[in-house]
Amino acid sequence: MTCPPPNPHMQRLGKNRGGYHGETIAIHDVLATARATAQERGWMTETLPVTPELNLWAFHRGGTAPRRRVYISAGIHGDEPAGPLAVRQMLDEDRWPTGVALWVCPCLNPTGFVASRRENAAGFDLNRDYRHQQTAEIRAHAAWLARQPSFDLTLCLHEDWEAAGFYLYELNPDQHPSAAERAVAAVAALCPIDPAPVIDGREARGGVIRPSLDPENRPQWPEAFYLLRHKTRHSYTLEAPSDFPLARRVAALVTAVRSILDGE
Repeated sequence: MTCPPPNPHMQRLGKNRGGYHGETIAIHDVLATARATAQERGWMTETLPVTPELNLWAFHRGGTAPRRRVYISAGIHGDEPAGPLAVRQMLDEDRWPTGVALWVCPCLNPTGFVASRRENAAGFDLNRDYRHQQTAEIRAHAAWLARQPSFDLTLCLHEDWEAAGFYLYELNPDQHPSAAERAVAAVAALCPIDPAPVIDGREARGGVIRPSLDPENRPQWPEAFYLLRHKTRHSYTLEAPSDFPLARRVAALVTAVRSILDGE
């Protein structure tokens, strides 16, 4: 019996050796089209001033009789282009569940994308700065978050250049109904799931990591810790595998978000 040829979209590209070496994006063009699309679709758009030369953006839409408040962020690492592209695609397709109010930050680290590196232009990993808030970007973002209501659910869109497949973190200390396994199953049709029992030093099962943690005991906070401490009791961090084609990573993030939201 002849075996079918391997699906090239399910094969690692082998580009990421010692870091991310895949596709890059023109972040200001991506954000300009995302912002224009959001305005056309009736979203409120807000400027978050960082420095005289740099702004972040936030979008909000209330939904019809909202019963759930959901926050989505992307682009906190400048070597993870799938997140901002996924946000732009979801804004363009405009397929959001009814009864959900949405807050979206499409890119938290524009200078990192310009430099094609994880950190911002000054060399700070923004996703480790939410406890001490040394960077202007995180101070601006945290100040904006403080003005928003609490969220029922938060989703942070990421990539991992080392990963063998898609995986996610779930922070759910109150044991709300989980959509983690459903999201992983939906993504599996598009992208491999990381099978490792330990990912990034944490126990994983079927591509799902549920760390037991107390943010107060951690010296540095990623965005998800800050959100758990101040804005939500249920958070997902979605990690697309960066050593696969960019379109496949974008599809994985969009599929995971939709799977989680459609089940809310």
